[in-house]
Amino acid sequence: MRAAIGIGISIVVAAAGIFAFSPRIPEPLAGRNIPIDNMNITSLSGSAAGLVAAGELGHILVSKDDGQSWHFAEIDKQRHALITRLHFQNDTLGFATGHEGWILRTEDGGESWSEVSFDKERNEPILDIKQLPSGRWVGIGGFGKLVSSDDQGKRWNIEPPPNGTDWHLNALLSSEDAQSWLIAGEAGTVFRSLDQGENWEPLPEFYHGSFYGGLHLGGENWLLYGMRGNLFRTSDNGDSWQKLDFTIPISIFAHEFLNDGSILLAGQGGMILRSSDNGQSFQMVYRGGRMSVTDLQPLENGDLIMSSDSGVQSVALSNLLN
Repeated sequence: MRAAIGIGISIVVAAAGIFAFSPRIPEPLAGRNIPIDNMNITSLSGSAAGLVAAGELGHILVSKDDGQSWHFAEIDKQRHALITRLHFQNDTLGFATGHEGWILRTEDGGESWSEVSFDKERNEPILDIKQLPSGRWVGIGGFGKLVSSDDQGKRWNIEPPPNGTDWHLNALLSSEDAQSWLIAGEAGTVFRSLDQGENWEPLPEFYHGSFYGGLHLGGENWLLYGMRGNLFRTSDNGDSWQKLDFTIPISIFAHEFLNDGSILLAGQGGMILRSSDNGQSFQMVYRGGRMSVTDLQPLENGDLIMSSDSGVQSVALSNLLN
């Protein structure tokens, strides 16, 4: 009897050993859950890779299905600094700018990024970036930050701030023909260039609050937007400005042109404003709660993707145009 029990135990142990060392086919891993609906996303852009989003902790994400699913882009040096702006020159060449003078460059539409500038000592954020007709790239940012590149954004040099300003420079704007340019910033700061961005002159102050962005409306018409619903329009290339009669006190951070010729502005309270008269007046067409909308990106499927400090959301454009 004892012999039989011993043989039985030996068989169990042997079977367990065979099982332990036998090859196994592992269960497929669950997809990585990226909480993009609960992240601070500051910028959106379309590219050859799909839809690209960026923001908190230096994250850049890519969606190939109009925002239904996302994956992280590859970044060669992750600094975990807030990314402030995405700008694509074409479907493949693009830049991401951020805090601590961080600039990333991509040549594949945003799937992979290489660091081309980082300045942890000076710590100023880069807030916007554009290419001038000369081919030179220019970046602007906090405390009058101005940087430039003459080799397609591979190396960057610090330049003297325009007119010695130390105010934050938030937006770099170009006319359609790239002949006229504006820089809009903190404390009503506005600089103008009439020679394709080569030289800048300060415009007389006409507003004491901060401008966060603006857009060229064709000809000599421009619109600037900023704190507490302040909208200013010019019809003489910035020589004089008129405040629009708009009474909703929300800060505005983003804009977008639509195919029907209308203009969207967006900002605090998840609000989206629409103009159908080339920026002469705006009406609220959407309110999305407590979030602050930071960027807008229309999709071919008829949706409008919104980035915000509370993640990414979408709304049907048809709901905004009725």
